[in-house]
Amino acid sequence: MKIEQVVESQRRFFRSGKTLSVDFRLAMLKKLRQAIEEREEDIAAALKADLGKSEYESYMCEIGLVLSELSYMLRHTRRFAKEKTVKTPLAQFAARSYQKPGPYGNCLIMSPWNYPFLLTMDPLVDAIAAGNTAIVKPSAYSPATAAIMERIVSDCFPPDYVALIQGGRKENAALLEEKFDFVFFTGSEAVGKEVLTHCARHLTPAVLELGGKSPCIIDSTAKLPLAAKRIAFGKFLNCGQTCVAPDFILCHRSVKESFVQELCRQVKAQFGERPLENPDYGRIVNEKHFDRLLGLIRDDKVILGGKADRAQLRLEPTILDNADWGDPVMQEEIFGPVLPILCFDSYEELYERLEERPKPLALYLFAEDKKRIQELTERLRYGGGCVNDVVIHLASSEMGFGGVGESGMGSYHGQEGFEAFSHRKSIVDKKTWMDLPMRYQPYDRGLYGKLLRLFLK
Repeated sequence: MKIEQVVESQRRFFRSGKTLSVDFRLAMLKKLRQAIEEREEDIAAALKADLGKSEYESYMCEIGLVLSELSYMLRHTRRFAKEKTVKTPLAQFAARSYQKPGPYGNCLIMSPWNYPFLLTMDPLVDAIAAGNTAIVKPSAYSPATAAIMERIVSDCFPPDYVALIQGGRKENAALLEEKFDFVFFTGSEAVGKEVLTHCARHLTPAVLELGGKSPCIIDSTAKLPLAAKRIAFGKFLNCGQTCVAPDFILCHRSVKESFVQELCRQVKAQFGERPLENPDYGRIVNEKHFDRLLGLIRDDKVILGGKADRAQLRLEPTILDNADWGDPVMQEEIFGPVLPILCFDSYEELYERLEERPKPLALYLFAEDKKRIQELTERLRYGGGCVNDVVIHLASSEMGFGGVGESGMGSYHGQEGFEAFSHRKSIVDKKTWMDLPMRYQPYDRGLYGKLLRLFLK
């Protein structure tokens, strides 16, 4: 079936009203959960084929998180879908005012290759819970995972309800030419701009989950061994191909040498002396990105790692010391296992430097100074983040996840995911047993005028 035919068939299905039933939505979510649980081994094998992910990491960072989002939505969708009564102004007496959430309609979900299962299925779960139909377009760079997702989707849903379309740029372009009621995109800033341009043609609302250079700040009061341990985990997870991975370290000069020693020790402890032989350490997605990453590494600044295996597209966890703001590695999002370390002396200088740059998707601070934590989290603008940890903020269905400015717009996960795929109608149900006369002409500037001023203060 051609793309335009799929879009039109989903419009017809949505207009039938079938997705408005909360019971229908819950039944579809249960069906999806069962299919994922039955194919867990196949999904893990696909992630291994595409990105070299271990079975453990695949469940921890992809399959398990999708199942968690499904469980959350199965518990809460009925409550999220209820009307909410709000206070009615005295001037509108007698009436009932309420907000009624409803689905947008036919949605397009475009997902990336780095967490291909999680970043496809999570927004799909939210779209289904909110009562939409959906066309899902995964990345062509993760073909094995796209194939298993296609089987799951086709087994669970008819294509006029949920359809997965495979392909590359040609299919992406064709989809963006179609008119959707809502678009959800996860990927790079450059492609995000193109998606938003197409959305503007149809005035289509969109959520963009992009990326950016997420800083990780090490305060002089930080517990350095624990900071190094957690940073090593979060940075080199999925071989550094994580949109919220710490992109670079900003370390207070007074603790820099001690921190560098701890970080090198932790990388060796977690990934081994020969990480290229570690079966649980992933690989770079393709040769294009592999070569790009090699081009960011300056040999004179490497203090750990730097070795590569082109045949397997594997690159060691690599730490660059004494990095500079002008280095090539500081000019783009790294999206790989390369971690530059910069120093700072003054927080005012740090704030000024970071505020000059595009707003990042995440920011991390390691510190024990509560005043410093409060000051930094208030002054800097970023999508989200952690204090004394990294990346874990995106793993909660209780908090929305999203960017700001150049790192994206809108958020999802849990209730915010339901709301992202919903339009909340504001409705006043005006009663007919009485009708206040003060709004009608001819205007009475006496008693009615006084009442008007009383009501509208």
